[in-house]
Amino acid sequence: MKPMTLFYRRLPSPLHAARAGVAALWVAALTVAALLLFHPLVLLALLTGVLWAGAGAGVGRPLLRSLRTGAIVWLPIVLVNVLVSREGVTVFARLGSLGPFGQGNLTVEALLYGAVIALKVTLLILITTLASLTIDPDELLRILRRLSFRSALTASLATRMIPVLVADAQRLAEAQRTRPDGPPRGARGRVALLRAVITGSLDRAMDVAATLEVRGFASASRAPRLVRPWSRHDIAFLASAVAVLALAGCGRLAGAASFNAYPELHAPVSVGTLVLCAGLIAAVALPFTDRRGID
Repeated sequence: MKPMTLFYRRLPSPLHAARAGVAALWVAALTVAALLLFHPLVLLALLTGVLWAGAGAGVGRPLLRSLRTGAIVWLPIVLVNVLVSREGVTVFARLGSLGPFGQGNLTVEALLYGAVIALKVTLLILITTLASLTIDPDELLRILRRLSFRSALTASLATRMIPVLVADAQRLAEAQRTRPDGPPRGARGRVALLRAVITGSLDRAMDVAATLEVRGFASASRAPRLVRPWSRHDIAFLASAVAVLALAGCGRLAGAASFNAYPELHAPVSVGTLVLCAGLIAAVALPFTDRRGID
């Protein structure tokens, strides 16, 4: 049975050492930057920084696997945009009349704009994967327990049950394959597997609820506040998040990351663009250089 590689596991890295709230803010800053910026070169720089962060956090291989899986998403995006968009002026292929869809003129501008959108989607997939691999969900949900203890506990249990249900599905599928007549094929087999997983999850939910009630969680009051001193890793990633947001905002407002695909491609590469690329890579990568007390 393959191990679950896309769930959090404690590793010796600066990002794992930072508190979950700071790591979540850092990931949110990367997400905002990916949404604000459109210049292909700047997005590639941000992609380089995210991959560097994955290597620095010790999750480079799962991140690369997510990058390969992202091809399932970005390839249809590019193809659909090339076939549907009619705003470009540089035609590289003519497919003739497509009936109600008009003339099938494929343009370079539509191809490049689709590639940029696919790159943004790939970035968001990688950032989300990086967050799931490096941010402790229990610690993150612990932040909310002073506001609503029961809601935080419910969310924490649900998060913890996801890998358990996946492992149940893998075991049941393996059991189906060992049957003398073979596993049920097609939709019938998938429905049977889903029914078994749902039935098992309901039974487990009843057991968990009874256990929590016996241990007195039903009468729990608001949890006390735990004071945790700020570490140098917390400060480094908080500064990195502020720097990424500042660079993305300034680059967007100053036009250093300007990009227009229609009607003609306009993606100037100026000194400001190069400085913005270097700044983003440095802002994302620098917190991982301090490994004192990690290794």
